[in-house]
Amino acid sequence: MFDGMSSGKYEYRQTQTGDFNISLLVLTAAVMKADGVVKRSELDYVKQYYYSNFGREQGAQYIKMLGEILKQEFNVREVSSQIGRYMDYSSKLLLIQYLFGIALADGQHDPSEISLIQSISGYIGISRQDYESVKAMFVKDTDSAYKILEVSPDASDDEIKKAYRELAKKYHPDKVNHLGDEVRKAAEEKFTKLNAAYEAVKQERGMN
Repeated sequence: MFDGMSSGKYEYRQTQTGDFNISLLVLTAAVMKADGVVKRSELDYVKQYYYSNFGREQGAQYIKMLGEILKQEFNVREVSSQIGRYMDYSSKLLLIQYLFGIALADGQHDPSEISLIQSISGYIGISRQDYESVKAMFVKDTDSAYKILEVSPDASDDEIKKAYRELAKKYHPDKVNHLGDEVRKAAEEKFTKLNAAYEAVKQERGMN
């Protein structure tokens, strides 16, 4: 697999959950190296994810693989495009959320990491609106609640309600049950923030 990645020929195969997690490791390494420094906080974040999802023994095997992947140079666009062809859309959204979690593990967001995540998002087929919605969970500004809901601040109440209903279906945790408990937890986090954003907008506008 490592030899294939360095030549841009790594093939993602969605035949089992393990393939999804190896794909995460490949893009994890890319984000961790984006700013030229692999931080302890980033590695701790990844360890926690894999230990929680697979237990310490299997999680440690994935972390060992990550150590080897970090030594490799590979074509992020090629790997991302291959992943994007086989991964369902809900899983893609969770992947971008996971990568943001790595990038902000130290409490700061480096422009090079955010730029790479945006590129990966495009390579795997995430819409710009959905990307901005996930980004708004991590990179806050005055319009974060509206961005999470994928509407503009001048949208009507009916438009906001419709957007919320559609996103609630898209991000429902049941859509990623097949990817394991830790991935479901990430989906629940997104779902919770979606609800919080909706409540914030409702309160601001006095909506019922």
